[in-house]
Amino acid sequence: MPKVRVLIVDDSAFMRSAIARLLEADGRFEVVGQAKDGRDAVRLAGETRPDVVTMDFNMPGLDGVAATRAIMKQSPVPIVMLSAHTTEGAQETLSALAAGAVDFVTKPDGEVSVNVGAVKDELTSKLLENAGVNVRGLGADLPAPELESSPKQARRASHSMPLGRKVLAIGASTGGPAALARLMPRLLVDKNVGVVIVQHLPPGYTKALARQLSELTSYPVTEAQAGEHFEPGHAYIAQGGFHLRIFGGDFELDRSAPEHGVRPAVDPLFLSVAQQYGARAIGVLLTGMGRDGAVGLAAIKAAGGVTLAQDETTSVVYGMPKAAVQMGVVDSVAPLDRIATLVNRLLSPAT
Repeated sequence: MPKVRVLIVDDSAFMRSAIARLLEADGRFEVVGQAKDGRDAVRLAGETRPDVVTMDFNMPGLDGVAATRAIMKQSPVPIVMLSAHTTEGAQETLSALAAGAVDFVTKPDGEVSVNVGAVKDELTSKLLENAGVNVRGLGADLPAPELESSPKQARRASHSMPLGRKVLAIGASTGGPAALARLMPRLLVDKNVGVVIVQHLPPGYTKALARQLSELTSYPVTEAQAGEHFEPGHAYIAQGGFHLRIFGGDFELDRSAPEHGVRPAVDPLFLSVAQQYGARAIGVLLTGMGRDGAVGLAAIKAAGGVTLAQDETTSVVYGMPKAAVQMGVVDSVAPLDRIATLVNRLLSPAT
């Protein structure tokens, strides 16, 4: 197997050297460059064409977010951030993910330089998983979305929904923060609809995601709290470390076993939405690795709701949507920029 070609970006010479030694000792990686700052990273990403980049955040000149944004525009490549284990670090990481980074590794106790070996397994695993993923799906200049390609697909997309209050349930994983940042501001969320989201993230990062999305939207986005009532005109993010369900119009959080290796998982939320809202539910599966959400989406469809999935071209990882498509439980498969149009059509008072 060819080695995974890695570009290391960090303003610390010690850190660059430590990460390079760790990767080269592994045998599955080849370090093709080491950038000392964001500008150097943009240049080397274009010159070396790596399979994946490790990116620090705090650097002189261009920081990690600005460098990520520039690389994604000029020479797109998967970027894995090194994140500080702090509230500020979580916010920085979510900004980088929204700019186009595909994943992150949290530094132990905020300082990976103390013991870079402590994150060896996670770092190597995420570099291998993300090398070569479809970062075109995160690009800022995707082609304009096309209309449905056939009358059959158009009929599915205009599925009639019962009058009254509706719920939009969204599930996402790898590439999800950037997809949500693009999708959420375009949704017409009002007193007739509530939105609830599961994004695979650890504790602390979901609060940062809610804060980030709330700054982009005209409606509030917050972390769902145990016992809180699910209000329309509002979007809620499942907390990292807890599965989220809706019963009797209120949120329930629990620490039951991870599903599909994650907590929160999409399936528990979707299953509860199907049970509580039936034909008034819209389920959407966005980009993500694995199969989480497919069973839950099937339940929403079986209950009479509408199901949508992001297409392969605009998905960073066409795993979760693909699993649902293969099960035959998706009403419409659409590019990311088309999903908001389809959802808004379903949410309009006439449907």
